[in-house]
Amino acid sequence: MKPGIDGGHVNMKIENSTLAAVDLGSNSFRLQIARIADGQIYPLDSLKETVRLAAGLTDDRLLDEAAQLRALAALSRFSERLRRFPVNAVRAVGTNTLRVAKNSDAFLRKAEATLGFSIEIIAGREEARLIYLGAAHSLPPSTEKRLVIDIGGGSTELIIGNGLESLLTESLYMGCVGYSAKFFPDGKIDKRSLERAELSARNELQILVRKFTAAGWSEVAGSSGTIKALVTLIQLNGFSNDGITADGLKLLRAALLKAGDCNRLQLAGMRPDRAPVLAGGFAILSAIFAELGLTRMIYAPGALREGVLYDLIGRAHHHDMREVTVDQFMRRYHVDANHAKRVATLSCKLFQQVAIENPDDLLILKWAAKLHEIGLSIAYRSYHKHSAYIVQNADMPGFSQMEQVQLSQLLLAHRGKLSKMAQLLSLPKGRTLIFCLRLSTLFYRSHNQIVLPEIVCRSVPRGFELLLDAEWLATNSLTATALSDEAAEWEASGHTLVLKTQEFVPVIQQ
Repeated sequence: MKPGIDGGHVNMKIENSTLAAVDLGSNSFRLQIARIADGQIYPLDSLKETVRLAAGLTDDRLLDEAAQLRALAALSRFSERLRRFPVNAVRAVGTNTLRVAKNSDAFLRKAEATLGFSIEIIAGREEARLIYLGAAHSLPPSTEKRLVIDIGGGSTELIIGNGLESLLTESLYMGCVGYSAKFFPDGKIDKRSLERAELSARNELQILVRKFTAAGWSEVAGSSGTIKALVTLIQLNGFSNDGITADGLKLLRAALLKAGDCNRLQLAGMRPDRAPVLAGGFAILSAIFAELGLTRMIYAPGALREGVLYDLIGRAHHHDMREVTVDQFMRRYHVDANHAKRVATLSCKLFQQVAIENPDDLLILKWAAKLHEIGLSIAYRSYHKHSAYIVQNADMPGFSQMEQVQLSQLLLAHRGKLSKMAQLLSLPKGRTLIFCLRLSTLFYRSHNQIVLPEIVCRSVPRGFELLLDAEWLATNSLTATALSDEAAEWEASGHTLVLKTQEFVPVIQQ
């Protein structure tokens, strides 16, 4: 994808007809490769590795060595298939176990080196949005609202949507791997353990029952491995001929209790690799049917990885959910849109002078410029801290957790003392992004559309050099003083901002 700046907007053009999605789930790692034609995905290849990452999560939420080795081995095999893919044609996402593991950062460094591509840890509701996007594309078009349910290894997502748009999303910290290990060790299942697991799941579900039933739905669909395994068992054994039904679940429940052990369950369609986590997944689905009063569920072939692919296509064709989210935040927090656009435009122009153009960095900078004043809705005093807090902690559809952290850091750094950003300043990219945003907000501090001089800047060791028109500075003493104070702030932080003046003929209108 090649970027270009137009009024602060980053334009991208898709150059790849083949894309890949990597789903680092809590139970399985999956790779999906697809050809893109007319905005649709046509699968070319897929790989699945049963990693059971969630099973390697210790009581103090650390990924143990064995789970890490299983994960790295799977990613190594994926990397062979992705070896010739360009960076912008692959998107890898991590889910619940990597969200909660305390040592996920250290593991990710090894995982990214093994896979050969960056890995995003996505929030639960973002995972839910992508699941719905994948599921909706795989189902017949409908004008009615749908409830989509996905039971993963470490979390369960519930989404109400209409068409291709998710309207209500939730992610609960319960999954087939965790529940199987907690309530059904070694696959053993009896009436008491099943009731305990179902009660635990129902307690988790109670927080969302009222708002989900109030929103309503006309059809229920389930996606991913757990639902697929259960619908296969129910249909192949004649418990139901029409997807998963409440009566079909009762018959499967009886079969599970009769067997007493998922590893000894003699049913058509029972796969050995699914046995260790079947009971946990069944208990969660049974609880969902009971709490939401469901009677029937169909299976949706599409899920997270298909959603990732469709989202990737959208980003390339200017249907980026992140852009939608930024615009929504600007409206929600009553941002001065004209001022934000001026700051974004200048920030990106400065960036192009001092850094190698990178589309991802330009996007982060543009979004930071548009959101830098959302904290004003709380209070003017320390508003940059409020802005940073909102961005780091809010649900931001389309954004990965790392992207939200990057945005939050930039918003915190755009004014005030630089000493608080020592770690980010030590990195050339972080230093450059901070410089561009701080200078842009400084020049437009009045919030008015003003005539700026030609601004020439370049990188120097541990800082920047800024060349401005001498006459303009002389007639804009407030800005000249602010620039002098800014240079002192960079020096105090152990960095450099050198101000130089020169006579320029033309002025430019920003």
